[in-house]
Amino acid sequence: MIDFINLIDYTTFIKEVFLDRGVSNFWAELLNLIITLSIIAVGAYFLDRTLRRIIIKGFDMFSVKTTTTFDDFLVQSKFPRYIAHIIPLIFLEALVPSILIDFPLLFKGFEDVISIYAIVLFVKIIRSFLRSTQRYLRTKERYKDKPLESYIQVIMIFLWGLAIIFIIYQLTGRDILSFATLGAASAVILLIFKDTILGFVASIQVSVNDIVRIGDWIAYPKFGADGTVTDINLASVRVRNWDNTFTTIPTYSLISDSFQNWRGMEESGGRRIKRAILIKQSSIKFLTKDEIDGFKKINLVSEYLEDKYKEITDYNNKINADKSVLINGRNLTNFGVFRKYLDAYLNQNASVSKELFSMVRQLAPTSKGIPLEIYCFSTNKQWAYYEAIMADIFDHVIAAIPYFDLEVFEEPTGKDLQTFVKESQK
Repeated sequence: MIDFINLIDYTTFIKEVFLDRGVSNFWAELLNLIITLSIIAVGAYFLDRTLRRIIIKGFDMFSVKTTTTFDDFLVQSKFPRYIAHIIPLIFLEALVPSILIDFPLLFKGFEDVISIYAIVLFVKIIRSFLRSTQRYLRTKERYKDKPLESYIQVIMIFLWGLAIIFIIYQLTGRDILSFATLGAASAVILLIFKDTILGFVASIQVSVNDIVRIGDWIAYPKFGADGTVTDINLASVRVRNWDNTFTTIPTYSLISDSFQNWRGMEESGGRRIKRAILIKQSSIKFLTKDEIDGFKKINLVSEYLEDKYKEITDYNNKINADKSVLINGRNLTNFGVFRKYLDAYLNQNASVSKELFSMVRQLAPTSKGIPLEIYCFSTNKQWAYYEAIMADIFDHVIAAIPYFDLEVFEEPTGKDLQTFVKESQK
């Protein structure tokens, strides 16, 4: 143990001063102890303050001159401040034991306090370094979407666990990992840290299986989440919803429940448009030659009608179909021509992806009409542009329907019923 300039002689001198003044030996030793410890405590305090300013200032100056941002994050996480506590700790460890050597209980208490403080300080230094590393890696494109906080929390749980073991050992002198206490400790840990353990397992599965990344757009109706993942840690996943509210989801729910991740859409060549419009069934009909000739003026289907009409006419002539009745033989319908028109419209629309699947199809008839569904992918995946592209497509579809002698199904409104009543009363 280090003895700075024969410190015991100085403390004995203080005791002798009190004895010379007629103070009893007990009170002289007690006052000598109090004064000496007070002087050392004040010295350690000012040493800590001075070193803290020097080290922090040195780190600030060093971080300004370097090109890397890692040292800046060290300063932000108070790494220099924790490092500055080490020297005062060594100072106390070197001086105080020589003062307390004649006081076994105080000596043991001091040793326990210093050891516990050293353990806690070590953990805080490691935590500060890990946080700085996490923030630094967040600036790298490669790690922006990784659940780094989960990894840091796992390491910190392990470190705090070791710290608690060493603290208990320091206070009791017994090994916490002994067989007698291991079962009880395990039961307590499982009870207290149930969610943390579940989150730990879930975090590993989420990371290994690449289920969710930071920046992913997920929809989780069970928790009312629909937005971008901003944070993933052991206990929870934080989602910033589109209305700028935040939803917190337990991490283990990501592997126990079903949710929707839109990452595949964002990484693909387009965003899906899948919407149907209801066509009034009574407006669907066979087309006469005159009606076909009229539809040939529509550029997008003129070539199709030329070829198809010739094909149908040749077939009807071959089977000698009686076309005085329109249903005989093969025929074109206004609904079929309209579908071909929409196919051609989507193919020439620059906002619709040509690399991904595109289709216009007729769904099963319903009591409200026949659904005509458009299935395609927009080239722009951003929400606002996607909605604008889809709106433009259906604006055109609705406006084009009357040109093919079709009608859109709508529920009758109050005004429609009033008009019907007035017409029936005439």
